[in-house]
Parts: sequence; C-alpha cells; structure tokens
Amino acid sequence: MFALTSFLSILHRIFGAALFVGTLLFVYWIGSAAAGPHAYDTAMNFLGSWFGYLLVFGWSFALIYHMCNGVRHMLWDTGRLLSLKEIYQSGYVMVACALSLTVIAWVVGLSV
Repeated sequence: MFALTSFLSILHRIFGAALFVGTLLFVYWIGSAAAGPHAYDTAMNFLGSWFGYLLVFGWSFALIYHMCNGVRHMLWDTGRLLSLKEIYQSGYVMVACALSLTVIAWVVGLSV
C-alpha cells in the first residue's frame, strides 16, 4: 500500500541533501565571479546549458518543497492538521504549492 506520509518524509530528507549539493553549485557560481571573467564565463556556460538549468531547477524545487514542508510541520507543532485525513490533505496541498511556487518563480525569473 502506498503511504504518502512515508514518501513525503523520504523526499524531505532527499531534498535536504540536494540542497547541500545545490549550495555547493551556488558557491561555485559565486566563486567563479570572484575568480575573474574567464572563470565566470565558464560557470555561466555550464549553468546556462540544459543540464545546468535542470540542476538549478531541481535545486529551486528542493528549496521550495523543503520550505513548504517546513510550514506544514510548524502547523503540526501547534497541534493542527493531525488527523489522518488532514495529514494526507495537507501533503497533497504542500506538493501542489511547492510545484506551483517553483513554476511561478521560474516564470517570473525568466521574464526579467
């Protein structure tokens, strides 16, 4: 039987690790800017490739997912949404919010 709660918990941990890796990528980008134009151009060529976009999109989704799930956990800490039905509903809402916010961030970010 599929257990949404277990799946979302595992994803939360995986995305937490992905945030660490994505932060290393961010440090690489910032460091390349400090290292000079050639290093920055190399970093931007990588990050501007389809694979770079995929990595940054994944990092941004992991960040937003982690944040949305953190809000859900804060609500649980206040004693709210603790029935099994509410836990499943809030899980679906949290995933929908994370997907929506990620897409909105990318649409807005790419339009400027």
